Amino acid sequence: MRSVLDKYVGSIPFVGAVLAGVALAGCGGAEKPVQSADAPRQVTGMSSDDQSKCEYKARSDREVRETTGPGSFMPNIRRVYAILGTGEDRRRILLCREVDTNLDGTKDVVRTFNDKGEKLNELSDSDYDGKIDTWVTFSGGRIAKVELDKLGSGKPTEWRYYVGGDLSRVQRDTNKDGKADVWEVYAKGRLQRMGVDLNGDGRVDRWDRDEVLARAQEDEESEEKSSDAPPAPPAAEPPTSEAPASEAPSQPGAGATTPAVTPPRAGAPGAAAPGAAAPGAGASN
Repeated sequence: MRSVLDKYVGSIPFVGAVLAGVALAGCGGAEKPVQSADAPRQVTGMSSDDQSKCEYKARSDREVRETTGPGSFMPNIRRVYAILGTGEDRRRILLCREVDTNLDGTKDVVRTFNDKGEKLNELSDSDYDGKIDTWVTFSGGRIAKVELDKLGSGKPTEWRYYVGGDLSRVQRDTNKDGKADVWEVYAKGRLQRMGVDLNGDGRVDRWDRDEVLARAQEDEESEEKSSDAPPAPPAAEPPTSEAPASEAPSQPGAGATTPAVTPPRAGAPGAAAPGAAAPGAGASN
Protein backbone atom coordinates (compact mmCIF):
# COMPACT_ATOMS: atom_id res chain seq x y z
CA MET A 1 0.00 0.00 0.00
CA ARG A 2 1.40 3.38 -1.03
CA SER A 3 1.37 6.26 1.41
CA VAL A 4 -0.25 9.60 0.74
CA LEU A 5 3.17 11.13 0.19
CA ASP A 6 4.16 8.46 -2.35
CA LYS A 7 0.92 8.97 -4.25
CA TYR A 8 1.44 12.74 -4.30
CA VAL A 9 5.04 12.54 -5.45
CA GLY A 10 4.26 9.86 -8.00
CA SER A 11 1.55 11.99 -9.56
CA ILE A 12 3.82 14.98 -10.25
CA PRO A 13 5.42 13.72 -13.51
CA PHE A 14 2.04 12.51 -14.82
CA VAL A 15 0.30 15.82 -14.14
CA GLY A 16 3.15 17.73 -15.78
CA ALA A 17 2.98 15.57 -18.90
CA VAL A 18 -0.79 15.96 -19.24
CA LEU A 19 -0.60 19.73 -18.89
CA ALA A 20 2.17 19.89 -21.50
CA GLY A 21 0.05 17.86 -23.94
CA VAL A 22 -2.97 20.09 -23.39
CA ALA A 23 -0.87 23.22 -24.00
CA LEU A 24 0.49 21.87 -27.28
CA ALA A 25 -2.94 20.88 -28.50
CA GLY A 26 -4.39 24.28 -27.61
CA CYS A 27 -1.66 26.07 -29.56
CA GLY A 28 -2.34 24.00 -32.65
CA GLY A 29 1.19 22.57 -32.71
CA ALA A 30 2.14 19.23 -34.11
CA GLU A 31 1.13 16.31 -31.98
CA LYS A 32 3.96 14.90 -29.89
CA PRO A 33 3.95 11.74 -27.87
CA VAL A 34 3.16 12.39 -24.23
CA GLN A 35 5.80 11.08 -21.89
CA SER A 36 4.60 8.08 -19.95
CA ALA A 37 4.26 8.45 -16.21
CA ASP A 38 6.34 5.32 -15.76
CA ALA A 39 9.20 6.50 -17.97
CA PRO A 40 12.33 7.61 -16.10
CA ARG A 41 12.78 11.36 -15.94
CA GLN A 42 15.99 12.48 -17.59
CA VAL A 43 17.98 15.06 -15.61
CA THR A 44 21.07 16.69 -17.07
CA GLY A 45 23.77 18.91 -15.62
CA MET A 46 24.02 16.92 -12.37
CA SER A 47 27.22 15.41 -11.06
CA SER A 48 27.32 11.63 -10.87
CA ASP A 49 29.00 11.93 -7.46
CA ASP A 50 26.39 12.97 -4.89
CA GLN A 51 28.95 13.04 -2.05
CA SER A 52 27.46 9.98 -0.40
CA LYS A 53 28.56 9.33 3.18
CA CYS A 54 26.85 5.94 3.56
CA GLU A 55 29.06 2.88 3.03
CA TYR A 56 27.41 0.52 0.59
CA LYS A 57 29.41 0.40 -2.64
CA ALA A 58 30.90 -3.00 -3.59
CA ARG A 59 29.33 -4.64 -0.53
CA SER A 60 27.09 -7.66 -0.94
CA ASP A 61 25.76 -7.39 2.62
CA ARG A 62 24.15 -4.02 1.92
CA GLU A 63 20.84 -3.16 0.31
CA VAL A 64 20.14 0.33 -1.03
CA ARG A 65 16.78 2.00 -1.58
CA GLU A 66 16.36 5.33 -3.37
CA THR A 67 13.16 7.32 -2.86
CA THR A 68 11.86 10.68 -3.99
CA GLY A 69 10.91 13.31 -1.44
CA PRO A 70 8.41 16.18 -1.70
CA GLY A 71 9.19 18.70 -4.43
CA SER A 72 11.82 16.56 -6.12
CA PHE A 73 11.59 15.02 -9.59
CA MET A 74 14.39 12.53 -8.92
CA PRO A 75 15.35 10.36 -5.96
CA ASN A 76 16.91 12.49 -3.25
CA ILE A 77 16.67 10.12 -0.27
CA ARG A 78 18.91 7.08 0.09
CA ARG A 79 18.55 4.38 2.74
CA VAL A 80 21.21 1.74 3.24
CA TYR A 81 20.29 -1.50 5.02
CA ALA A 82 22.46 -4.26 6.42
CA ILE A 83 21.39 -7.77 5.37
CA LEU A 84 21.52 -10.27 8.19
CA GLY A 85 20.76 -13.99 8.18
CA THR A 86 19.76 -16.23 5.31
CA GLY A 87 16.59 -17.89 4.08
CA GLU A 88 13.62 -17.37 6.32
CA ASP A 89 15.85 -15.69 8.90
CA ARG A 90 17.03 -13.08 6.44
CA ARG A 91 16.25 -9.55 7.58
CA ARG A 92 17.48 -6.04 6.99
CA ILE A 93 18.38 -3.28 9.42
CA LEU A 94 18.59 0.41 8.56
CA LEU A 95 22.17 1.59 9.05
CA CYS A 96 22.38 4.86 7.16
CA ARG A 97 20.08 7.46 5.63
CA GLU A 98 21.14 10.49 3.62
CA VAL A 99 19.11 13.26 2.03
CA ASP A 100 19.63 15.98 -0.54
CA THR A 101 17.53 18.66 1.17
CA ASN A 102 18.05 21.50 -1.30
CA LEU A 103 17.71 19.29 -4.41
CA ASP A 104 21.06 20.26 -5.93
CA GLY A 105 22.13 16.66 -6.49
CA THR A 106 24.45 16.45 -3.48
CA LYS A 107 23.60 14.71 -0.23
CA ASP A 108 23.91 17.28 2.56
CA VAL A 109 22.52 15.35 5.56
CA VAL A 110 23.50 11.85 6.64
CA ARG A 111 22.38 9.94 9.74
CA THR A 112 23.61 6.59 11.03
CA PHE A 113 21.81 4.03 13.22
CA ASN A 114 22.77 1.07 15.39
CA ASP A 115 21.45 -2.46 14.99
CA LYS A 116 18.48 -1.56 17.24
CA GLY A 117 17.35 1.25 14.97
CA GLU A 118 18.49 3.96 17.40
CA LYS A 119 20.09 7.11 16.04
CA LEU A 120 23.86 7.35 16.51
CA ASN A 121 25.31 10.29 14.58
CA GLU A 122 24.30 12.91 12.07
CA LEU A 123 26.45 15.05 9.78
CA SER A 124 25.12 17.95 7.74
CA ASP A 125 26.14 20.81 5.50
CA SER A 126 23.81 23.53 6.74
CA ASP A 127 25.01 26.31 4.41
CA TYR A 128 25.31 24.09 1.30
CA ASP A 129 28.92 24.97 0.57
CA GLY A 130 29.94 21.35 0.16
CA LYS A 131 31.57 21.08 3.61
CA ILE A 132 30.24 19.40 6.73
CA ASP A 133 29.68 22.02 9.43
CA THR A 134 27.38 20.27 11.92
CA TRP A 135 28.06 17.09 13.87
CA VAL A 136 25.34 15.61 16.09
CA THR A 137 25.79 12.75 18.56
CA PHE A 138 22.78 10.87 19.95
CA SER A 139 22.46 8.85 23.14
CA GLY A 140 19.43 6.67 23.74
CA GLY A 141 17.75 8.22 20.72
CA ARG A 142 18.14 11.76 22.10
CA ILE A 143 20.56 14.52 21.18
CA ALA A 144 23.51 14.46 23.56
CA LYS A 145 26.05 16.68 21.81
CA VAL A 146 26.09 19.11 18.87
CA GLU A 147 29.30 20.45 17.34
CA LEU A 148 29.15 23.44 15.00
CA ASP A 149 31.64 25.11 12.69
CA LYS A 150 30.68 28.77 12.97
CA LEU A 151 33.90 30.18 11.46
CA GLY A 152 34.23 28.08 8.31
CA SER A 153 37.41 26.45 9.54
CA GLY A 154 36.24 22.91 8.83
CA LYS A 155 36.50 22.09 12.54
CA PRO A 156 34.01 22.55 15.39
CA THR A 157 34.17 25.94 17.05
CA GLU A 158 31.09 25.51 19.24
CA TRP A 159 30.11 22.55 21.39
CA ARG A 160 26.63 22.13 22.85
CA TYR A 161 25.87 19.51 25.49
CA TYR A 162 22.40 18.22 26.35
CA VAL A 163 21.05 16.34 29.36
CA GLY A 164 17.71 14.59 29.00
CA GLY A 165 17.17 16.41 25.73
CA ASP A 166 17.63 19.88 27.30
CA LEU A 167 20.56 22.22 26.69
CA SER A 168 22.93 22.06 29.65
CA ARG A 169 26.12 23.90 28.65
CA VAL A 170 27.89 25.47 25.68
CA GLN A 171 31.57 25.98 24.89
CA ARG A 172 32.83 28.35 22.18
CA ASP A 173 36.14 28.93 20.43
CA THR A 174 36.12 32.58 19.38
CA ASN A 175 39.80 33.01 18.42
CA LYS A 176 40.21 29.92 16.18
CA ASP A 177 42.87 28.26 18.35
CA GLY A 178 40.88 25.04 18.69
CA LYS A 179 40.21 25.56 22.39
CA ALA A 180 37.14 26.85 24.18
CA ASP A 181 37.43 30.37 25.59
CA VAL A 182 33.77 30.97 26.44
CA TRP A 183 31.67 28.72 28.66
CA GLU A 184 27.93 28.99 29.17
CA VAL A 185 25.88 27.15 31.78
CA TYR A 186 22.15 26.68 31.31
CA ALA A 187 19.34 25.76 33.70
CA LYS A 188 15.97 24.70 32.34
CA GLY A 189 16.99 25.94 28.91
CA ARG A 190 17.95 29.45 30.09
CA LEU A 191 21.43 30.93 30.35
CA GLN A 192 22.45 31.04 33.99
CA ARG A 193 26.10 32.15 33.92
CA MET A 194 28.94 32.64 31.46
CA GLY A 195 32.69 32.28 31.93
CA VAL A 196 35.38 33.93 29.81
CA ASP A 197 39.07 33.09 29.31
CA LEU A 198 40.83 36.45 29.02
CA ASN A 199 44.48 35.35 28.75
CA GLY A 200 44.19 32.25 26.55
CA ASP A 201 45.30 29.70 29.15
CA GLY A 202 42.15 27.58 28.76
CA ARG A 203 40.75 28.55 32.16
CA VAL A 204 37.87 30.80 33.18
CA ASP A 205 39.10 34.20 34.37
CA ARG A 206 35.71 35.81 34.92
CA TRP A 207 32.22 34.50 35.54
CA ASP A 208 29.25 36.67 34.61
CA ARG A 209 25.99 35.73 36.27
CA ASP A 210 22.45 36.81 35.56
CA GLU A 211 21.52 38.09 39.01
CA VAL A 212 17.90 38.71 38.12
CA LEU A 213 17.49 35.17 36.84
CA ALA A 214 19.39 33.78 39.83
CA ARG A 215 17.06 35.51 42.29
CA ALA A 216 14.03 34.34 40.38
CA GLN A 217 15.29 30.77 40.45
CA GLU A 218 16.05 30.98 44.17
CA ASP A 219 12.55 32.28 44.86
CA GLU A 220 11.07 29.53 42.74
CA GLU A 221 13.10 26.86 44.55
CA SER A 222 12.09 28.22 47.97
CA GLU A 223 8.44 28.17 46.92
CA GLU A 224 8.76 24.60 45.72
CA LYS A 225 10.36 23.56 49.00
CA SER A 226 7.66 25.26 51.05
CA SER A 227 4.92 23.66 48.98
CA ASP A 228 6.53 20.22 49.36
CA ALA A 229 6.98 20.53 53.15
CA PRO A 230 4.45 18.57 55.28
CA PRO A 231 1.81 20.69 57.07
CA ALA A 232 2.61 21.69 60.67
CA PRO A 233 0.64 19.82 63.37
CA PRO A 234 -2.16 21.80 65.12
CA ALA A 235 -1.09 23.71 68.22
CA ALA A 236 -1.90 21.95 71.51
CA GLU A 237 -4.35 23.69 73.87
CA PRO A 238 -2.71 25.08 77.06
CA PRO A 239 -3.51 23.04 80.24
CA THR A 240 -6.10 24.54 82.60
CA SER A 241 -5.19 25.29 86.26
CA GLU A 242 -8.68 24.56 87.61
CA ALA A 243 -9.57 20.97 88.28
CA PRO A 244 -12.87 19.72 86.90
CA ALA A 245 -15.81 19.78 89.17
CA SER A 246 -15.93 16.00 89.24
CA GLU A 247 -12.34 15.88 90.58
CA ALA A 248 -12.75 18.62 93.24
CA PRO A 249 -12.20 17.26 96.83
CA SER A 250 -15.38 16.62 98.75
CA GLN A 251 -15.63 18.45 102.13
CA PRO A 252 -18.35 18.48 104.77
CA GLY A 253 -20.69 21.30 104.24
CA ALA A 254 -19.31 21.97 100.84
CA GLY A 255 -21.32 24.62 99.15
CA ALA A 256 -22.46 26.16 102.55
CA THR A 257 -21.37 29.62 103.54
CA THR A 258 -19.26 29.79 106.72
CA PRO A 259 -19.49 33.07 108.63
CA ALA A 260 -16.21 34.79 109.25
CA VAL A 261 -15.05 34.85 112.93
CA THR A 262 -13.45 38.07 114.20
CA PRO A 263 -11.11 37.60 117.15
CA PRO A 264 -11.97 39.85 120.20
CA ARG A 265 -9.88 42.89 120.72
CA ALA A 266 -7.50 43.05 123.59
CA GLY A 267 -9.17 44.48 126.73
CA ALA A 268 -12.59 43.69 125.52
CA PRO A 269 -14.87 41.67 127.77
CA GLY A 270 -14.10 38.02 127.39
CA ALA A 271 -10.67 38.66 125.97
CA ALA A 272 -7.81 36.88 127.68
CA ALA A 273 -5.35 39.05 129.54
CA PRO A 274 -1.83 39.10 128.20
CA GLY A 275 0.14 36.22 129.63
CA ALA A 276 -2.96 34.59 131.16
CA ALA A 277 -3.44 30.99 130.32
CA ALA A 278 -6.47 29.93 128.56
CA PRO A 279 -9.18 28.34 130.68
CA GLY A 280 -8.33 24.74 131.37
CA ALA A 281 -4.80 25.11 130.03
CA GLY A 282 -2.34 22.93 131.88
CA ALA A 283 -5.08 21.05 133.78
CA SER A 284 -4.62 17.39 133.80
CA ASN A 285 -7.43 15.22 132.56
